Parts: sequence; structure tokens; C-alpha cells
Amino acid sequence: MGTAVTKIGLRIDVDTMRGTKRGVPALLRLLERHQIRATFFFSVGPDNMGRHLWRLLRPAFLMKMLRSNGISLYGMDILLRGTLWPGAVIGRHCADIIRDTAAAGHEIGLHAWDHHGWQMNVESMSSGRTVFVELKRAKDMLEQIIGEPVGCSAVPGWRCTDTVLLEKEKLQFSYSSDCRGKSIFFPVVNGVQLKQPQIPVTLPTYDEVIGRNGISDADYNDYLLSQVDGEQLNVLTIHAEAEGICCGELFRDFLCRAESRGIQFLTLKELLDDSASYPAAEMLQSEIQGREGWVSCQKNREG
Repeated sequence: MGTAVTKIGLRIDVDTMRGTKRGVPALLRLLERHQIRATFFFSVGPDNMGRHLWRLLRPAFLMKMLRSNGISLYGMDILLRGTLWPGAVIGRHCADIIRDTAAAGHEIGLHAWDHHGWQMNVESMSSGRTVFVELKRAKDMLEQIIGEPVGCSAVPGWRCTDTVLLEKEKLQFSYSSDCRGKSIFFPVVNGVQLKQPQIPVTLPTYDEVIGRNGISDADYNDYLLSQVDGEQLNVLTIHAEAEGICCGELFRDFLCRAESRGIQFLTLKELLDDSASYPAAEMLQSEIQGREGWVSCQKNREG
């Protein structure tokens, strides 16, 4: 009997205009060289990411930006988007790039309409109607761009509420990736198991790790590979704004090292098994090291 192949579901979040215009084409070229297909989650509405500057007043966010060298990581154009003028609508300006991604065989998923607005306001979206409108207008635009249904979604910053989960059930996604966790599961809201499975992210992101516990670019890939578990679910999120631009060489090196170890990269959809019996679990708000504010996390079986 052969040795089981270690698999990593590769998720690429595209948050901004800069990430779409510059990061995505670079990642498409790199992934094509390695014959890898990934799941791209696109933000398609206004790029208002510069409004995160107000979060610098929060000590935790300021420390994260200093630790990860946020200006060089994200670029001044991102840090000013939507501050002095309304943010440009990404889907209108970058439709060709999104279509190219689909044409290259990658899975296309919905990230957000307004990435910044979602992160800042999702908790106050108590109305299911508000959430539904926000999700549907983004889904409609993305489907119009690629000319086919969008079958998956992933909320920005892993900020998901029970209201969001209930409204997503109406949008016919085959799965979502809205949380951090350890295994694929069906979310539970008010004691009721929902129909759309969650594929949680299991591995840390670059901005969560870099500059902490002595980890630098020199040993980041070693650390990340040490977190991969051949016996468990592995899902990695990279960002078009980071690994697609300033961290491109670092990510290229990661792919080479991973492939030398026989690791196989898949789209998130390919991680699903129709014959599997996935457990049910609640999603809770929690904090994780290296990230400012709460994120949604899979509740473990021990509670």
C-alpha cells in the first residue's frame, strides 16, 4: 500500500484593487508553472481599504502593522483607498483579470462586496435582509463577470455571524470557508444543522506569524511547513496583496519546498467528499494569536 499524499487546500483572498491588478496576474503565472489550481475569493465592490487607517488608534492593530511592516506589505495605494475619495468598484475595473482566473481553471468564489465595510460592520448587520443584499449584489456581479454560477464564499477576516450563515443558505453555495478550525463540518445555528458545509482555514497566514516569536522571512517557510499535518485537514490562505506582490519570491520558495516533500495542492472544492459524513459544530467568536479582533472559529468537540 502506497504512502498517503499530504494535501493542502490553497485559498487565495483578493481584497483590493491593487491585489487584483498586480497580485492576481503574478499568482496566475506562478501557479501555471507549478500546474496548481487554487480557489480565488474575489472582492468586487468598492475598494475602501484605506479606511482601516482609523484602526491604527487601536494598539493591537498598530502593533500588527508595525510587526508585519504594513506599508511595504500592502502599499501606500491600498492604505489610502477610500479615504479622501470614494473607492473604485473593483469588479468594473478588473473584470478581465477575474475572467482570466476562471479561464485558467481556478475555482472562483465570493469574498465580499466591500471588504472593509464587512469587517467593520458585520456585527451591526442584525437584519438578515441587509446581509442578503450585501452578499447577493456581490455574487450577482461576480457571476456576470465570469458567466457562470459562483458556488462558494468566504467572508472577509473570518468574521461571520449566525445571521450571515442563515442568509448564505438562501444563496445556494455548495460550501463556505468562513472560519478557522480543524475539520470540515456543518455549522449549527440555534440547534439546527445547516446544509452548506464549512471548510475552515487550518494554517496561519503570513501577517499573523511574521515578526512574532522570532520568525522572519528567513525561516517563515520552515515554520509554515512544520504546521502541515499529513493526517489532518490542511487549508492555507494567502493574499494577492502579499504573496502575489511583495512576498512573491517567498511564496515561490514555499511551493518548491512543499512539492519537494510530495505535498499536493488542491482547490477547496476538491477537499469535499460527497460520501463523507461530516460532523456538526457551532461557530464561535474567538481571538487568535497575531490577529486583531475576533474571528469565527469552529467549536471543538470538547466544547
